[in-house]
Amino acid sequence: MTPEHKGCLVTIDGPSGVGKSTTIEELRSLLTARGIPARWTVEPPRGDFLGDFTRGHAGRLHGLSLACLVAAARYRHIDTTIDPALDRGELLISDRYVASTLVLQQLDGVPIDFLLRLNDYAPRPDLAVILTASPGKIADRIAEAGVTHRFRADPTAPSREVELYRKAAQILTDLDTRVLVIDTSEIPPTDVARRITDAIPPRPLPSVPSATTPTPQET
Repeated sequence: MTPEHKGCLVTIDGPSGVGKSTTIEELRSLLTARGIPARWTVEPPRGDFLGDFTRGHAGRLHGLSLACLVAAARYRHIDTTIDPALDRGELLISDRYVASTLVLQQLDGVPIDFLLRLNDYAPRPDLAVILTASPGKIADRIAEAGVTHRFRADPTAPSREVELYRKAAQILTDLDTRVLVIDTSEIPPTDVARRITDAIPPRPLPSVPSATTPTPQET
């Protein structure tokens, strides 16, 4: 249930350890090199009281309560950052969005139908990028980076996340969302960023937002 907007929302999701942060850094550099202005954000939003509360308590909350808290932070993020950027006609790129909810909250035991209803009023992305990789590759990356949250502590999580993201991609496609799935197992981040950039829907975009007046949710 998403109204029309002038801007372009690109979301990037994927399992822990898939290389999402590195890909986003490469994407930022590539868009800058191509002269494509973009605004960047992350979920849960940093610098916002509800987003920070969600990040700070995600390790202690579980199931339905965490799913509702994540959704509440998302709807505030929509009100304060996403809708205004899209209304201004900007390209907004979000590090995580609904696809991550459909995976992580399912890992936490929340039914998919509840998650879909809970997020029904979130604007659908113009491009939903889902990064994936082989479970073995993801497990190796997690082992190298270390366990940073409770979802990474489960040794079965990589294979479960890969499968759930595959299903999430199909769900989003069925909802008429344009989905780009990229397997990062053997592709360097520069090539992943290029594929994303080439897939961003063309549209007139405004000038680069002023760096002196960032929103609290920007990263």
